[in-house]
Amino acid sequence: MKIGIVDCGGANLNSIYYSLNRLGIDAVISSSKKELEKTDGLILPGVGSAGVVMNYLNSKKLDNFIFNTNKMTLGICIGMHILFDHSEENNTQCLGIISGQIKKFISPDLSIPQMGWNHIEGLNDYKDLSNYYYFANSFYSDNTSRAFGYSKYINKFTSIVQKDNYIGCQFHPEKSSLAGENFLKYFISQI
Repeated sequence: MKIGIVDCGGANLNSIYYSLNRLGIDAVISSSKKELEKTDGLILPGVGSAGVVMNYLNSKKLDNFIFNTNKMTLGICIGMHILFDHSEENNTQCLGIISGQIKKFISPDLSIPQMGWNHIEGLNDYKDLSNYYYFANSFYSDNTSRAFGYSKYINKFTSIVQKDNYIGCQFHPEKSSLAGENFLKYFISQI
C-alpha cells in the first residue's frame, strides 16, 4: 500500500510522512497528478492558509483530481477546510465536496488560534476514537450533516467529517501521540 501526501504548497509534509513510516506505510510527497494516481489513498496536509492551498492546487491542476478521486482521502486541518464549499479565511472558494462554510473563531476571552489538546467526542464509526487530540486552528466548521466528531472551543464545532471516500479532521493526528496514530490506522483500514 502507498499513500500519496499531496503537496498543497503548505508545511507539515514531513511530519505526516514520518508518522506513516512509523506505521510501516509507504508514502510519497508529491504535487504530480501522475504520481498521485499511482497511490492507494491520499492525505491533504494541514498547515497553511485556505487561499494559498487552493491557489496552489488550482495551479497544479489538482483541484479536479481531488474532487473526482475515488481514493480514500484524508484532509487534515486546512486539508479538511478545503473539502467544504467556502472558507472565511482569505474569502476562499474551496473544493465543494462537503456542503458548508468554514468560519473564524471570535472571542473576547479566549485566545485565537486554539493551540493545544482538546477532546473529541466521536460518533458512529468514530466512537472508539473519542480522545484528546492536538489542535492548531483559528477557523472551524459547524457542519452537522456530515459530522462524526465534535469538540468545544468558544463554541461547539465539527472536528471529524466524512462524506463517501472523504474524511476530514480538524486536529493534527501526526502531532497527537498514540491517539493520532490510532486515527491514522483507522483511516488506513478504510483503504
